[in-house]
Amino acid sequence: MALPFVCVSTITNQNTMDITIKPMNSVQIVSIVGDIDGNTAPSAQSSILALAVPASKVVLDLSQVGYMSSAGLRMLLASYRAISGQGGKVVVTGLSEELEDTMSMTGFLNFFAHLNTIDDGVAALN
Repeated sequence: MALPFVCVSTITNQNTMDITIKPMNSVQIVSIVGDIDGNTAPSAQSSILALAVPASKVVLDLSQVGYMSSAGLRMLLASYRAISGQGGKVVVTGLSEELEDTMSMTGFLNFFAHLNTIDDGVAALN
């Protein structure tokens, strides 16, 4: 089921986060730009959870995320559980070295395949 192109902007205090969702083949690409913290994670989570339909395929592009708090990590875990619980698959792409280290140390990379580019993520899901 292909969803239309969607763009959501969240502005909280001094933080701005943009979420863009667009279909590519049978995969939904979720691109997040900005920091994911306690103020912005709920908006990201609600956008991603809307994609948790049976057999969904989701690429989370985090190449433009400079900082992710524990709220962002919880959002990723909730998204993973919701999508995989529907028989879907989710991969993350574009992790900065810092985010990759954090996700590795906390065990989050055990849940997610992580690839360099969106194209790599789409190929892995197809």
